[in-house]
Amino acid sequence: MTATVLNTQKMSLLSRRELLDTATRIMALAAWPGCAAADDYPSRPIRLVIPYTAGAAGDQIGRPWADRITSLLGPIYVENIGGAGGAIGSAAVAQSAPDGYSLLLGNGSTQVMIPLSSAQPAYDTVRDFRAVYRLITSTLAFAVHPSLPVKDLRELAAFAKANPGRLSYGTPGVGTGNHLIGEMFRQQSGVAADLVHVPYRGMGPATNDLVSGQISSVVAVVSSQILQLHHAGKLRLIAVTSDRRLSGAPDIPTVIESGMPGLRYAGWFGLFAPRATPDVIVERIAAATRTAMADPRLQENYRSQGLEPDVDSGPDKFQRLVEDELARLAPIVKSIGLKRD
Repeated sequence: MTATVLNTQKMSLLSRRELLDTATRIMALAAWPGCAAADDYPSRPIRLVIPYTAGAAGDQIGRPWADRITSLLGPIYVENIGGAGGAIGSAAVAQSAPDGYSLLLGNGSTQVMIPLSSAQPAYDTVRDFRAVYRLITSTLAFAVHPSLPVKDLRELAAFAKANPGRLSYGTPGVGTGNHLIGEMFRQQSGVAADLVHVPYRGMGPATNDLVSGQISSVVAVVSSQILQLHHAGKLRLIAVTSDRRLSGAPDIPTVIESGMPGLRYAGWFGLFAPRATPDVIVERIAAATRTAMADPRLQENYRSQGLEPDVDSGPDKFQRLVEDELARLAPIVKSIGLKRD
């Protein structure tokens, strides 16, 4: 009887979440015998899923990491699975074997915004994923077609009000971080009825339509492609959501300078594994990534694109950041009624 009482008391000290995590890992290990051979990891090529179409910002972040990490972990192959703002590719990794051979290049949209804005999300970030390492922090930018006579957010709002229903803005999908910022701009500037949202399967198609004049503007992740198009005069960047101006494009004002500090938004991209992936494998990937991120050439690759490499991330630190973002943005998403379905 005493032993039973002691065991019951001991179990009561465990949180429900810890019990569920433990049970999930045990079942996963039983279902996937290869996980037991974690000491041999990796023994075959690792798949990195980028949940966006080829050529978008995800490629410019994930592929340089894959190229650099090959010498540390072995062969990496990249698979672009675009659609639904990143939800399709993310769900594919969530449903993969928890053996370290399928990783996701996730971001604030796939891991925070999509689960929060979906009535029936295809995955739960905390339940289905483990954070491994944040690779970079990024910023979003408002970009307009060069023919639009606006140079900042104030002028964009004024033009939209003067031309109701004529202007549109593109994003990589409903419920993404890009969409959140676009909707916040519509509400805070009073142009909710005058600026139409156009969701795409990825930022690449949206950018192409902006350049060709099919849409008026986009809310995009700052990338080398976006900066090149800006400098070439094929689109015009009018504001960035970072606290400070970008070193690669110091002429672009921030949303703070534009009188809309509520639009500040720090994006990020990082590595995620299926939730039941063993600790030893997650730590091995994180350790190799930390070594890769210390490479000055990889750092310069990212900085040249307006991105800031994270040289001091890790599974626990990154997991806390993701969970904090979920808690912080949940009430905002609810308050503006942002819904994917």
